Order: sequence, then structure tokens, then C-alpha cells
Amino acid sequence: METITKTTVTRDPRRGYAIHALAVVGFITLIITGIWLAIYTAQFVPTAVNRVGTAAVFLSQVFSPSEDKNLTVVPQIPFDNTVASTTTATTTVPAAPVVTTIPGGPAPVATNPGRPTTNTYPAAGSTNAPLSGKSDLIVSITQTGYLTSNSTDSFVSSNSVPDNKNAAVKFTVTNIGTNISGTWEFRASLPTTSSYTFNSDTQQSLRPGEKIEYVLGFDRARSGDRSITITVDTDNDVNESNEGNNSDSEIITIK
Repeated sequence: METITKTTVTRDPRRGYAIHALAVVGFITLIITGIWLAIYTAQFVPTAVNRVGTAAVFLSQVFSPSEDKNLTVVPQIPFDNTVASTTTATTTVPAAPVVTTIPGGPAPVATNPGRPTTNTYPAAGSTNAPLSGKSDLIVSITQTGYLTSNSTDSFVSSNSVPDNKNAAVKFTVTNIGTNISGTWEFRASLPTTSSYTFNSDTQQSLRPGEKIEYVLGFDRARSGDRSITITVDTDNDVNESNEGNNSDSEIITIK
């Protein structure tokens, strides 16, 4: 008679629970990773794609105040001895005695001089010249050249740009009007391979006579004789007496 032996294997239920828990944790981790990748892609990939073919721009600026910024209006001195600025009035009587002779009169009498007197009058506050009329922003390209590095401090003045150098331009924006300009922007049309236009951030208000000198460099320049154009107050936000001097252009040779 054949004997059949039946073996029963009893599994530890705790092991099954552990495997199940690990599977759940792994699934949740995959979901979180997928969400993070989706967010990263949405935020950074379009920016990276948009930068392909776009020039890098290097910009610096130096502000110069007006030479007449401290100009004051001083009124004429009135007749009541009130002056507009500190004044020291000194009256000195001659030190030697003064002898007066009267014909037929008594003997001459020497008159001793009095002490010198010094009067100091208080100063009245000066008054800044009032502003009136309109502002007038004028842009002028002063030099073309190139940068030997990515710093605008490396600017070299030249009519041509050597190969493998970043083209650059120096220009000045001055308020030649009679009133403050308020904030403004400028635009630079650059001869890059993709005809890039640089739009600046908001620039500071300029008083009459004040100016800012800029150095703007850029890479990916297109070879040949190319034009650089700088335009200020592109949105016509500034109330100006002359809108015809808001743009300037210069030709530069890029090798």
C-alpha cells in the first residue's frame, strides 16, 4: 500500500504585511517623484528652451549728478541790514588822532578815535532754484568697442569687434530739460544672430543736468557692418519738451 505524505507550509503573516507596506511606500514615492518632475519641467524647461539662441547682455552704469545741482538764488541785500548770507561788517576808525583847526578859534584839539566796531548779521537760509517747464532726455552713443571678458570693466574702444569677443557700446542719457524726468526705460536693438532687443528695467529719475553713462556688451553678434540703436523713454512716460532726441544709432564692424 502506497503512503502519501502531505506537507503543509505555514507562512508568517508578518512577512506579507511587510512586503505589502514596502510596495505601498514605493508607489507613493513614485507618485511624488512624478509630481516633482512635472513641476520642474513646467517651470524650467520653457525658460531653458527660450534661452537657446538668445544673446547674453552685460550692463553697467555710472550716475553723474548735475554740476548746477546746488545752484541757489540769493536775493539782493535789503535796506534794513538783513542779508541772505553770513556777512561780517567791520567799521574801523583811523588809529591816529584827528586834529581839527578852526580859523580864529581856540587852539586845536586832538580827537581820539573810538574803538573799531564789528557787526555780524545772521545768515538767512539759501533757496534752491525752482524747477519749471519740462524735462528732456537725450541719448548719445559715445563709443563702440568690445569686451575682453564678461565684465563691462574690460571695455575696449574700437570701431570693430575681433573674433570671439563680445561686442559692446557706451552711451549716455542726459536730462537737458528744466524739470525732473521721473522714471523711464530704454531699449537696445542689438545685431545678434537672432536680432535681439534688450529692454531695460525702470531707471532712476534725473534732475536737470544729471546723466547716466552705460556700458552694454553682448555676445552672439552677427558678422558684418551692423547697426546698434539705443532708444530712451520707449513708452513715452516722460513729459518732454523734445521727443526727437530719444534715439541714437551707430555702425560697428563685427568680424
